[in-house]
Amino acid sequence: MAQVGIVMGSDSDMPVMAKAADILDQLGISYEMRIISAHREPDEFFEYARTAEEKGFKVIIAGAGMAAHLPGMCAAIFPMPVIGIPMHTTSLGGRDSLYSIVQMPTGIPVATVAINGGANAGILAAKILATSDAALLQKLKSYTNTLKESVIEKDKRLQETGYKNY
Repeated sequence: MAQVGIVMGSDSDMPVMAKAADILDQLGISYEMRIISAHREPDEFFEYARTAEEKGFKVIIAGAGMAAHLPGMCAAIFPMPVIGIPMHTTSLGGRDSLYSIVQMPTGIPVATVAINGGANAGILAAKILATSDAALLQKLKSYTNTLKESVIEKDKRLQETGYKNY
């Protein structure tokens, strides 16, 4: 049974949403990924959001651009955490998406990551799940340590070669 729902309004969002899925894969977290347009398929969308809890989802990651209603509507229907990923748009660079997702009315919160922040959405979903899963928490600590080691290695290379040869 999938613990995380990943939903996007268009297949053009796939490169960003795949980053969330990649993180969940790395951490061994099950998910279901769907393309559902809140505007073009309202009945399918409402069914998805209404049945997410029954399917066992603990978190939904929803990506959206332009009007960006998908995360907020998920949060209005699904009783557990929703993480919104604002998509970069050609017209306003994603600020339109960001503002639409982050400015939810009182009582309908959506945790929002950076524009095109798919990886961080996956990590945040994992952190939410780790509050009740000690093994997952250990995986997250290991992941964080890997990030730290990567920076240390990069600094070591810089110190050895200098910035001109980096």
